[in-house]
Amino acid sequence: MRLFVRCLAILSVLLSSSFASAAPTNRATPGYIRVAIETSVGTITVALDTKRAPRTSANFLTYVDDGRFDGVTFYRAARRKSDPKQGLIQGGIDMDVRRSLPPVVHEPTSQTGIRHLDATLSMARPNRTNSAMGNFFITIGATPTMDAREGSIGYAAFGHVVGGMDVVKKILAVPTCCGTGPMRGQMIIKPVKILRARRIDGKPKPTRGVKPWLIGLKRPTVR
Repeated sequence: MRLFVRCLAILSVLLSSSFASAAPTNRATPGYIRVAIETSVGTITVALDTKRAPRTSANFLTYVDDGRFDGVTFYRAARRKSDPKQGLIQGGIDMDVRRSLPPVVHEPTSQTGIRHLDATLSMARPNRTNSAMGNFFITIGATPTMDAREGSIGYAAFGHVVGGMDVVKKILAVPTCCGTGPMRGQMIIKPVKILRARRIDGKPKPTRGVKPWLIGLKRPTVR
């Protein structure tokens, strides 16, 4: 009996170690690709779950590798009335269609198993399926209402913050106003600039062709 109990204890330790090593961390981890989102108030590092949410992760990485997020903003800070220190921040291309890619196929939480917990990275979208493009949000505090459930397709969670959660909270706390509908009063008065988004793991794979948002921009003079 003692031998059986001891074996169970060892198995438990091995399993917990295995799960711990598979969890997203701020280091190279199989099944995840890290991206550094450099903002005017600090850097946020996210780990994309390329195994469980491959399409959503690939879409996000294309925006990153193309430089489509460079120069955009975090423009929304939605604080909960019950606890203003929790909520979500939203950023991305906003309404700039020059930076947009075709909508990505929706990967619901019921399919991926990635829930909207604290520090979850997820795709923003209009109120219809298969419509997410280049806008995303990060949760501060668990937000189970974002998960897929009966009568709702939910949102496509695809990663987690592994560094710079203090920056996320700083953005959540900035002054807001304006907005309509569910975004009423949540638009950041002075949007937080995303200076650059870059992948940390793996080699960038930018798309070919014209980058419309770059047309007309002055390039630095080389001397």
